[in-house]
Amino acid sequence: MNFYRHSDLEGQHAFLGASKFHWIRYDETKLADSYAKFIATQKGTELHAFAAQCIRLGQKLPKSKKTLNMYVNDAIGFKMTPEQPLFYSENCFGTADAISFRKNHLQIHDLKTGTIPAHMEQLLIYAALFCLEYQVKVSEITIELRIYQGNDILVCVPTAEDVVQVIDKIVKFDKVINKIKLQEV
Repeated sequence: MNFYRHSDLEGQHAFLGASKFHWIRYDETKLADSYAKFIATQKGTELHAFAAQCIRLGQKLPKSKKTLNMYVNDAIGFKMTPEQPLFYSENCFGTADAISFRKNHLQIHDLKTGTIPAHMEQLLIYAALFCLEYQVKVSEITIELRIYQGNDILVCVPTAEDVVQVIDKIVKFDKVINKIKLQEV
């Protein structure tokens, strides 16, 4: 049998693919809802890429109370770096949507395009990862975290203790995972 190559499909996954088999049990309503979430996720990915490109180019958007416009314009105003990976170990890393560190002030912004309520813990983890990776003492800096969602901005100014708790947990849990990995060998 000579199978068709389909080289254009390599590495891709269909919405109704075998690896996401749960759809086989859906009714039409559940399928429509699931597909709407899938499309929203794709749109969110594209909006993040668009926002990052605007920030890199310094291209402000029209001033408005729209989430995307506020996020892009604020990130440009704060001279932030978009889509910055932050690394502690292979067990713990992430990518901040926008980040800057100047004059001992850490600024981290997160763009949320969906309707699921955002959680500031994600940004606390980014702050902890930043401090770990760049060996910055939390007690010697100020931090502002912002979540842009639903045409609103949530602002958090965490204490050093808030971030230290996350740092301690990252370090502790990384050791636990590494110990488990050694036992698997």
